[in-house]
This record gives sequence, C-alpha cells and structure tokens, in this order.
Amino acid sequence: MDGQKKMLLIINPKSGKGQIKNRLLEITDIFIKAGYRLQLHVTQEPEEARNITALEGGHKDLIVCSGGDGTLNEVISGMMELDNRPLLGYIPAGSTNDYAASLKLPKRMSAAARVAAEGQACLVDVGRFDGQKYFAYVAGFGAFTEVSYLTSQAKKNLLGHQAYVLEGLKSLTSIKEYSLRVESDDQVYEGKFIFGIITNTVSVGGFKGLISQDVLLDDGLFEVLLVRMPKTPLEFSSIVSSIVFKEEKSELTYKFKASSLRIISEEPIDWVLDGEFGGSQTEVQVENLCRSIAIRRNLPKASERLQ
Repeated sequence: MDGQKKMLLIINPKSGKGQIKNRLLEITDIFIKAGYRLQLHVTQEPEEARNITALEGGHKDLIVCSGGDGTLNEVISGMMELDNRPLLGYIPAGSTNDYAASLKLPKRMSAAARVAAEGQACLVDVGRFDGQKYFAYVAGFGAFTEVSYLTSQAKKNLLGHQAYVLEGLKSLTSIKEYSLRVESDDQVYEGKFIFGIITNTVSVGGFKGLISQDVLLDDGLFEVLLVRMPKTPLEFSSIVSSIVFKEEKSELTYKFKASSLRIISEEPIDWVLDGEFGGSQTEVQVENLCRSIAIRRNLPKASERLQ
C-alpha cells in the first residue's frame, strides 16, 4: 500500500443534474486500477473545494475534481496556495464546461476519468485577480457576465447552455456603461464600456473563437475583448455581428493579447471569475501566471506545443 500513488477526488454533487452519482463506482474503479489510493471528498457548500485542496492537496500525487467550471476554479485556487502542486485531473460535469473544451476532454465521464488518471500532463497558465483570487479561463464584467452567477443551478441543469442565452436576452434592456481606463502591456484604452472579458480559453459561454482562433493555454498571454457603449441599434448590431458571427469588424470592439492588465473605473464594477461572482472593485490588477498548473488532458496537437 505504501507504494501506491495518493489521490484526492473532489466531487460537486449538484453539478450537471448530479450525474456523477450514477458513475461514481465506475470512476473510482478506473482510478484504483490505475494504481491510486483515493481520498474522496463530496462538497456541500461554496469554497469547500478550495479549502480541502489547500488542506490536503500538498500530500497527494494527483487531485481530480468533478463539477462545473466553478468547481474547477475552486480547486485551482486551492492548488495555487500549495508550495508543491500535484497533477490536476478534471471530469467535467457542469452545464457549459468551457475549459473542458479547451483541454479537449471527453464528454463521457468514464472517458474523462481515464484521461485524468493516465493522460498527458500539460502546463497551463492561471490568471491572478487583484493579487488574491484566481481564474482558470475567464474574468469578465458588464453585460451578460452576471448571467452565469444569477442563473440558478436548477435552471442550468434543466436548460443547459440555453439558460445562459435566455437570461442574457433579459439583460439587453438594462445594459450599463462604465467609464474605464484599461492599461495593458503596451496600450491604454479609455472610454465608456459595456463589456469586457480576459480569457485563456477557446470557448466562452459555449461560443468557440469568441476573441481569437489563435489561443494557447501556456503562452503567458490572455486574449482580451473590450466593447464600447453603442449609441444606436445599428451600432449594437455591428457589435453582435463582429463578436458572435465574425461577419465584420466593429470600431466599438477591441481584441488584443496581454500578459497583465490594470483596470480603473469611476464606480465599483461587479466581476465574474470562471462563472462565479468575483467581487466588486474600482481598480483591479490582472496577471497571467505562466505555466503554473500541470493538468492532464488528451494528447495535444504539435501546434499546441504544450509539454
């Protein structure tokens, strides 16, 4: 027994209609056959995944979490507190699972468990927000971003990705503008903005290639999208065409890459980190912590150049 590898398996039982409950025996069997001695933890409340990761993760060879992007965020946040970080595995079980798409993880839980147990370990970037919080794939503010944490878990389970679209349409009538100064590596953007996202993912809200088709998870750079306040319905239409349908460029959208950002606003802005509420701030510093976590994924293509 002493020669066995040690593993912490963290499960959010409420994610994705609770389907993990019907697969738990099969999944644990996969890990045991791969040579792991399991410690199982089923979360009951917010931040529990982060706390158990920070408490027990330093003594493990592998941490695997099953849940949505919010659960993954908590586990990564806990891992960032460790001096010796183990490998990370992810069994997606949420409604949208944006980051799982970037990792090319299988949708079937048993297949994702096999990747977590035996897949290739790849270093990925982690975002640090305001010096104390972290995000795996997106930090955002403004129109539509509040949808992810205002949409109930029950509605997410019932409607899946459609829940985000339905709630997003409701927010169209109450779009708010923010007076901002955004300082990136070599540019400054000032004006009134309705939306902004800082990402490290190929998929945001289920939409692939929203900012860039050229996304690397380990290059130390975020993909950033800022959207100015439209003054007419035609300008709003051009924003939608530019972002969602990629039909044309809009003078009201900025797309760029950056390793860090400083964002200053005249009033507090609500931020969302990986789909969960990240606090309300008038000034934030966002940093890319290059290649901070080793996560198991399917074998990447050579062009993705992850190690």
